[in-house]
Amino acid sequence: MKIKILLAAMWLAAGQAYAQFSGQINYEIVRKIDPSQLRMVFNGEPVKPGDPNFPTDLPDSRTVGQKTLFSGNFAREIMDDQNTIVTRVLPDGGPPKTTNLGRPFDEYKCVDLAERKVITFLTMKGPEAKTYKSESQIEAVSGWQMSDQTKKIAGYQCKKAIVKFKDEPYAVWFTEDLPATYSPVQELTPEKGVVLLIEGTREQFRATKVQPRLVNPTDVEPQPGAQQISKEELTEMREKALADFRQQKMMPGDGGR
Repeated sequence: MKIKILLAAMWLAAGQAYAQFSGQINYEIVRKIDPSQLRMVFNGEPVKPGDPNFPTDLPDSRTVGQKTLFSGNFAREIMDDQNTIVTRVLPDGGPPKTTNLGRPFDEYKCVDLAERKVITFLTMKGPEAKTYKSESQIEAVSGWQMSDQTKKIAGYQCKKAIVKFKDEPYAVWFTEDLPATYSPVQELTPEKGVVLLIEGTREQFRATKVQPRLVNPTDVEPQPGAQQISKEELTEMREKALADFRQQKMMPGDGGR
């Protein structure tokens, strides 16, 4: 009898330990390029579509990667670097030189899966680096229409739903075989399940790999010591830092470093 009670207790503890997903999901994000929204620099001067120096061989879309780590009640989203690119004409008449200037800050998002909110962290680089954070609730769009279609994505059986987002229908594929509720697009978070594919006319989010594994909670949970500011203040701070950074790098004499 004691053995049965002990086994039952062990089973219950194991069930509680694995009640939440621990692991990593890699997403591939493809977005169509709108030339009017591009910020490009040619020989230190900003250029716009229609300018003679504006590139005519731009690709139709841009692909970036996102890695999402899960542990306990939190998920951390880590994007590929989205850096400032500057193009300059070389004095010898050779092909233009493209320089990757990096970014003046580090940024990542921490998703509180239990409280359904997103915490964005922004750390300004420099000798006196400081970290700021802003919080916002996840507010999923309504009007989800479930479909009978199913398919496997990254090894997991997924259901399909159609929902209106950004004034157009989006197809959202999610699995309930992972013990979490998450979407790489906050507004397209289902009531239950993990989204592995989102399809719109101008963008797509696809999970390329789901890797259940032990993730250290400290690699995922919100970092302490960040200064709380509003979402609007963080956006303004980010945009100002980028504008100042581009202006500094476009100044004559930087040599394209």
